[in-house]
Amino acid sequence: MSNAPGPRLVAEDIAIGYSGGRLVSDGLDLSIDDGSFTVIVGPNACGKSTLLRALTRLLPPVRGRVLLDGKAIADHPAKVVAREIGLLPQSSIAPDGITVRDLVARGRFPHQGLLRQWSPRDQKVTDAAMRRTGVDDLADRFVDELSGGQRQRVWLAMALAQETSIVLLDEPTTYLDIAHQVEVLELCRALNEEEDKTIVAVLHDLNQACRYAHTLIAMKDGHVVGRGAPHDVLTEDLVREVFGVDALVTADPVTGTPLMLPRVGPRSPRQESADDAAAAIAK
Repeated sequence: MSNAPGPRLVAEDIAIGYSGGRLVSDGLDLSIDDGSFTVIVGPNACGKSTLLRALTRLLPPVRGRVLLDGKAIADHPAKVVAREIGLLPQSSIAPDGITVRDLVARGRFPHQGLLRQWSPRDQKVTDAAMRRTGVDDLADRFVDELSGGQRQRVWLAMALAQETSIVLLDEPTTYLDIAHQVEVLELCRALNEEEDKTIVAVLHDLNQACRYAHTLIAMKDGHVVGRGAPHDVLTEDLVREVFGVDALVTADPVTGTPLMLPRVGPRSPRQESADDAAAAIAK
């Protein structure tokens, strides 16, 4: 870990996209506050997952650069990056015939080398990661036999076993029922508060995002359109602009954080055009 001033993970004027020349984001500037629980929200296909891939150097920017500790992330050795940044992707595929214990243990690979093989500490960290995610009783089961929710928790355990200071989670509550969604988010909060890990998560549930995030980042069409504390970012105007939903934003009666309550469903472009025309006539 570097002692360089400023946030450890920064994107500077990056353009990111896939083969074929289509850009998902262009001119994107972003910094992740150290020690924060940051949540990225936005509609489908707005660039959230693509951004996470760029922040871990899995997807090199077409232009601009991502910095880790003040140095271009592409210039760091792969194992150095893997010891500092862990990623739980949106869709992960386990090798056929691998057990839960063996998959979680793969999170220790960045800490090993020719002169350092499996150690008692590796075993301790792996066991602890399985306990924290509630999959220790599944240790000897094959991953491909598990339910979607169980598999998601196994992948989260592998990310924890990697023992990084920065953890990026792409829709970590996918496939989970409400009880396990809360369990995973509470675990993320504990990792942030008790172990000082920087957590960055992509979530679809705006109310969960506001309940857990220190910093909320709202994206639309590959651009950041809002960044700050949830009560500053999640407004009725932003929900309308980003999601096309007319909503009431009020205070959560339990936590006091913003609570979004849709008044109606999303408006179609035709409805928006009709509303604009009616407003023009009214003037």
